[in-house]
Amino acid sequence: MATGSYRRTNDSFQEMAALLTMGAASDGLDMGGWRARIAALRESRKLVLVIVAIALLLDNMLLTTVVPIIPEFLYDIQHPDAPLSVALEDLTTPAPPTTPYCPCLNVTSVPLENVTQLNITAEKEVRHQELIHETVAVGVMFASKAIVQLLANPFVGPLTHKIGYSVPMFTGFILMFLSTIIFAFGRSYSVLFIARALQGIGSSCSSVSGMGMLAERYPDDKERGNAMGIALGGLALGVLIGPPFGGLMYEFVGKTAPFLMLSALALGDGLLQLMILQPGVVRQETDPPSLKALITDPYILVAAGAITFANVGIAMLEPSLPIWMADTMEARRWQQGVAFLPASICYLIGTNLFGPLGHKMGRWLAACSGLIIIGLCLILIPMARKMEHLIIPNAGLGFAIGMVDSSMMPELGFLVDIRHAAVYGSVYAIGDTAFCLGYAVGPAFSGALVNSIGFEWMLVIIALLNFAYAPVLLLLRSPPARDEKQSLIISEKSSVRYVSYQNEEEE
Repeated sequence: MATGSYRRTNDSFQEMAALLTMGAASDGLDMGGWRARIAALRESRKLVLVIVAIALLLDNMLLTTVVPIIPEFLYDIQHPDAPLSVALEDLTTPAPPTTPYCPCLNVTSVPLENVTQLNITAEKEVRHQELIHETVAVGVMFASKAIVQLLANPFVGPLTHKIGYSVPMFTGFILMFLSTIIFAFGRSYSVLFIARALQGIGSSCSSVSGMGMLAERYPDDKERGNAMGIALGGLALGVLIGPPFGGLMYEFVGKTAPFLMLSALALGDGLLQLMILQPGVVRQETDPPSLKALITDPYILVAAGAITFANVGIAMLEPSLPIWMADTMEARRWQQGVAFLPASICYLIGTNLFGPLGHKMGRWLAACSGLIIIGLCLILIPMARKMEHLIIPNAGLGFAIGMVDSSMMPELGFLVDIRHAAVYGSVYAIGDTAFCLGYAVGPAFSGALVNSIGFEWMLVIIALLNFAYAPVLLLLRSPPARDEKQSLIISEKSSVRYVSYQNEEEE
């Protein structure tokens, strides 16, 4: 019995060992399958496009969330006993009923209704002057992000040639995360100024690396235009969600909550980058063009100039329009944020539509038309007397900016392909610098211009500049290649690389 029991036990152990061996082998196969799947995901161009779009979404959501928050928050810091929302309620409260006239009193007096009206008028004038002066401080803070980004781009672009795109991209995430945390808990102008400037460095890393990564992964010109249109759609979505999100959250929850939510989203994007991109140093095989050669290329400068002029108008509106609305329309916080909603929605439509359409009709023509529409919309905005009047000009403004951005960003990559070497970090540093130049000049000068010539004339001048620059884009109608032979070589290489990527995705 003991022997039989021992044999049965030994057989059981052997069966268990066999099962464990089979399980380990199947686990090994499963692990190998998972590794193959993860490796396939890391090679996917579509996932890279998603990561870049999310990074641009978060950057621009943070950029625009502060638009309806910061002006009123700074006003409330300076006037803790009389915040702007309370002041607006007091000024719009109807006057109390006047005391009935008594003929037995022969004292000559001013009616109480007239006295109340005079006091309201005086308070409105005082508030009007304070808001105009505050436009300068708000404009400088908003411009600080673009100015710092402007200074960082010439360093980030060449850096991507030496270490690749993934490390600067991840660095951008870290800086963006820190910026949102500082915005959440900052309670003074100087601290918020630092947060805005820190965001500028993070934006430089994310934008330059992201666009360069897409240009490298999508070498075919048409496919590149479509991909960049989608990525700019992420940017547009951030611009779309930011102002109403900031205005509504600030109105009903407070200043801290919207920035904590953005920091959580940024953390998710960072984890996705770690899993898919695996940040590490990757050196470029092709010798990159020098930054000086790109800056002195007149065709690249024309394309970059179109981006600057297209964005300077909306950049001037960001700090000045909420204050102008509070001053002339007595708009509430949520109204100041929602005012940018038509521009954001139509920017999203414009970027996705003119990514592929710009390639068909000619990117120079799409950008030229966009600048003309921008000028017309800027002239119409000051004519608004109610919030509803802003819908059409803001919608046209957003759509036209989308036309220019989605046309000129892939055009920069195309110009590098035919006139220089196909290495894209520096040219997208120039493109991002052009974008930042508009957002640096706009807010920095908007306060001074509103003070000196008024909100209406400021927008008229920017409109005239857009009209004047539009014909310059005729130079991009048929830009010359470095030489015809080199152009043919580049186009042949592009088609080969594109087919190989397509086959990898099909497998």
